Amino acid sequence: MIRSRLSPAQRAAAALASTCGLLAACGFIAACGSTAAPSAAPAQSGTRSPGSAVSTPGATTSAAGTAATSSPAAQSGTAGCLASGLHAQLGGSQGTAGTIYQVIVLTNTSASSCTLFGYPGVSFVTSEGGSQVGAPAARNRAVKSTQLTLAPGGKANALLAIHDAGAYPDCRLTSADWLRIYPPGDHGSIYVRYKAQTCANNRKSILTVTAVSAGSGSAS
Repeated sequence: MIRSRLSPAQRAAAALASTCGLLAACGFIAACGSTAAPSAAPAQSGTRSPGSAVSTPGATTSAAGTAATSSPAAQSGTAGCLASGLHAQLGGSQGTAGTIYQVIVLTNTSASSCTLFGYPGVSFVTSEGGSQVGAPAARNRAVKSTQLTLAPGGKANALLAIHDAGAYPDCRLTSADWLRIYPPGDHGSIYVRYKAQTCANNRKSILTVTAVSAGSGSAS
């Protein structure tokens, strides 16, 4: 039973993520509302922006990124948030049998307001700027996508579910030490330390992630 340091919306997302994990282990992840292409880097043409940001306790490194072209931010007149102006950190974490629920908090460290809309791309990687390990996170649609405007210092959060890799058939277990996070609509990335076991097979996703929500994600 999950003891809640998560918000009510995150508890609902966690419940759906738990169901998704069971379905995914049986090969039915599509039934959870995930897309055929899970939440990875935004689709793009041309060469991927090489810049990335690294978030470790007490330090943030800038990144080059590309603003979203399909975000409602274009209509609002406020630019989308880029990795270069965001700091990522791990928030509250809860667990049930077979699943860890980890809050990811994004803070606007730029001098201007910016917007976020939709799902971040999240995946395990070998190191800062390293190779992807396993499949990227699929989308947990328990949280409705809403355009957020972050003032300088403002925060947004997404709930990442990490399911037990050992429960997945034909999973080649391996370990990873980092998470790579693409802000919604951006090609730049941020890295945070997170050690876990995952599946080396890049067609097996043990991760689900919600759309971003306002605030740090802690329960009131």
